[in-house]
Amino acid sequence: MWKLGSTTLNSRLMIGTAQYPSPEIMAKSIKASEAEIVTVSLRRQNPGEKGGELFWNFIKDLNLKILPNTAGCRTVQEANTTAEMARELFGTNWIKLEVIGDEYTLQPDTTALIEAAQMLVGKGFEVLPYTTEDLIVAQRLVNVGCKILMPWAAPIGSGQGLLNPYALRTLRKRLPDITLIIDAGLGRPSHAVQVMEMGFDGVLINSAVALAQDPIDMARAFARGVEAGRMGYKAGLLYPREMASPSTPTIGTPFWQQEKNGD
Repeated sequence: MWKLGSTTLNSRLMIGTAQYPSPEIMAKSIKASEAEIVTVSLRRQNPGEKGGELFWNFIKDLNLKILPNTAGCRTVQEANTTAEMARELFGTNWIKLEVIGDEYTLQPDTTALIEAAQMLVGKGFEVLPYTTEDLIVAQRLVNVGCKILMPWAAPIGSGQGLLNPYALRTLRKRLPDITLIIDAGLGRPSHAVQVMEMGFDGVLINSAVALAQDPIDMARAFARGVEAGRMGYKAGLLYPREMASPSTPTIGTPFWQQEKNGD
């Protein structure tokens, strides 16, 4: 068990609700992932509109915690307005804050992100900003009141995995008391294992599951990857060394012969 803010959870995997072949497959994939938190974009699936009613009914039936996001927002004002609407509709102070600055990479506008985060924290939101792996940006988000950060591993939906492992390790080391959830860019369950072995607190996944040939089985695979990575981190990993260290002290000699020769 672990805590996200004041909420106690079992699963460290969160899952998105976009791009699935059908609402039925979405619901089955989310169940298979064992995730307890799903992200929902108000700008794309508004439960207050007829087009989002069926989608919202599937989400409600899952009985999971909702993390609304501001996906599609490109200005501080857009993000602020969307967050306010999400709080009213979903009845939660949680908001996954996205302020996109580049259409091609979907990279966050980090200047606007910090400004929007400060504004929303001041309004009582628990802000989970989607950011890059940049340490200085992360520190400034913490300084304005964010206790949970969601750095990317690679651009959204790219599936490239960890493009800058050094920067991610640095984030984890320099922000030991901040909850860090890897969001965006993971394409394989093994990528989830990697980031969890680094000591990250959780993983948010969407495209790699929703666009898989079998989203349900891929959701299960990511659940196991997150679990395995966390177990490995807690157990204590054997890190690479410059020199060999044989598991058998006398190379080529079975341990029982070593004992006999020493008598």
